[in-house]
Amino acid sequence: MNHKKVAEEVNQALGEGNIQAAAHCATRLRLVVKDPSLIDHAALDNNDEVKGTFEANGQFQIIIGPGDVNKVYAELIQIANVKEASTEDLKAVANKNGKSNPIMALVKVLSDIFVPIIPALVAGGLLMAINNVLTSPNLFGAQSVVEMFPNVKDFASIINLLASAPFAFLPILVGFSATKRFGGNQYLGAAMGMAMVMPDLINGYGVASAIANGSMTYWNIFGLQVAQAGYQGSVLPIVAVAWILANLEKFFHKRISKALDFTFTPMLAIIITGFLTFIIVGPAMRVVSDGLTNGLIWLYNTTGAVGLGIFGLFYSPIVITGLHQTFPAIETTLLADIAKTGGSFIFPVASMANIAQGAACLAVFVLSKNKKQKGLASSASLSAMLGITEPAIFGINLKLKFPFICGMIASGIACVLIGLFRVLSVAMGPASVIGFISIAPKSIPMFMLSGAVSLILGFTFTFVYGKKKMAFELTDESSTQEAVAINQSPTKGTEEPKDELIGAAVAGTVVPLKDVKDQVFATEVMGKGVAIAPSSNEIYAPVSGVLTVAYDSKHAYGIQSEDGSEILVHIGIDTVELKGEHFISNKKVGELVKKGELLGSFDRDKIKSAGYDDKVMMIVTNTKAYGEVAVIDKESVQPGEDLIAVSEAYGN
Repeated sequence: MNHKKVAEEVNQALGEGNIQAAAHCATRLRLVVKDPSLIDHAALDNNDEVKGTFEANGQFQIIIGPGDVNKVYAELIQIANVKEASTEDLKAVANKNGKSNPIMALVKVLSDIFVPIIPALVAGGLLMAINNVLTSPNLFGAQSVVEMFPNVKDFASIINLLASAPFAFLPILVGFSATKRFGGNQYLGAAMGMAMVMPDLINGYGVASAIANGSMTYWNIFGLQVAQAGYQGSVLPIVAVAWILANLEKFFHKRISKALDFTFTPMLAIIITGFLTFIIVGPAMRVVSDGLTNGLIWLYNTTGAVGLGIFGLFYSPIVITGLHQTFPAIETTLLADIAKTGGSFIFPVASMANIAQGAACLAVFVLSKNKKQKGLASSASLSAMLGITEPAIFGINLKLKFPFICGMIASGIACVLIGLFRVLSVAMGPASVIGFISIAPKSIPMFMLSGAVSLILGFTFTFVYGKKKMAFELTDESSTQEAVAINQSPTKGTEEPKDELIGAAVAGTVVPLKDVKDQVFATEVMGKGVAIAPSSNEIYAPVSGVLTVAYDSKHAYGIQSEDGSEILVHIGIDTVELKGEHFISNKKVGELVKKGELLGSFDRDKIKSAGYDDKVMMIVTNTKAYGEVAVIDKESVQPGEDLIAVSEAYGN
């Protein structure tokens, strides 16, 4: 790579004098620009050395890659005449400019809390759907399955038990996750969640009726009448409680001596939070939560089909902003109180939007004569219709613009039908063509009809408009797809890579790369690989070779193996901001390392306490040099244990 030339091209694309501040991490340039409208996105997208761009938290980030990004950065700050800055300096500049969006900050908090517990809710939701199939009349006949076949009654009873547990004890799950997110001890958060659903309390689902009929019991605490009310199925109260608990814990940690801290901090945090919960916070947040639920029900009942049509029209643009990350919190509230709400209207709308975007992408696949674009569209369209829309939206539809708009319109029309037929989900599940498994049984036919409308219209609108109006964009080999694809050529300057087994860099639990909360890694822009949730603090060489990348921040290593693979080992997410704190490195650039040799160490507990994700990413940055990069199916690994297989290099 000609680093100076790339820096000049980047500076030109950003606009002369438009860079206000610049920093970099292990893989990308992080910039604050004065006027985002001056950025020539097409020039950056068509630059072979730029692997992708995106905006986040007031920063414009340009993905260059390990080993090159620091050199491009050094040239860029000279060309643009800006001072060298750290990532913390950059964050301060972005905040000062008012580009740090408080709404997006709230979205991130809610996402961090609810995403980890979604598997439990999805499992419970799908089991609830199975129970509904077994117990609902008029589905397979006038009687339900359990009435027609009494011998499956107990089976259905156990299914119902398992389905209800995550929602009945939801405060425990949320308490654990939220307290961890706010920097407290997650087990104390779970303990507070348990206190809020104790059997001694009036069940949360019956609090309103208990107050109405005068059967509510009260504690007399220094003259205060405190309701013995439970919070089964609640969401907002435990989130507020977790925030208070975490901050109290941090307050006492700083002020109690180490000799007494372990004993008294948990006790004081729990007892103070407990009294605040039942006297003030719980009742207040119950009112807010009930108001939110009632407001959503009112909105749904009042706007009906028109309201859902508008929601469906704009659902995909909402996905682009990231605001859809707040929906699990709202949907959980609706499902937890299903007796009153009837279910969630969000899931059916999301399903229609995802199907429509997938159908629009499929039309691009049919129309396109560009081989690269066609290949991306084929996989992205299937992925979208199965519920994962990012590849279709960001890789194809938004680049061409008209497929995205056609998908929006198709989704809006389909969601009008969803509203007319009052289709609601009774569980969380995949918002996709197979989403019918989460729909109330009586509404499944209408859901499938609406899905078919979304698919047909999304495909037809895109195909007709694209064929007549956008032929150039769909055939020109140098056009849109060049902005999407990462450089397809094999790695330059090295011998042809050989088949190789790459070992784990750290002990821990294997995590799919798509589940990592970083867009660059999760979308495999840098290459394919895997993440590991570490169970130890030592980092080892995954291959034998030469250390090509090592930063002062000590949070990432790049190694070129003897057989030609190029591996990036990245410790944590955004941990470059720690400036080397909590990291120790034993190696320098240019040193030869052996597979399984210690590279360095890190204090994962302190990294997590500082608010950073400690997952270790292992990326094959020259993925395009191979025919296949496969992660070996394992739940957990030890250092050096084979984890990634690369094979069938170009030319074989």
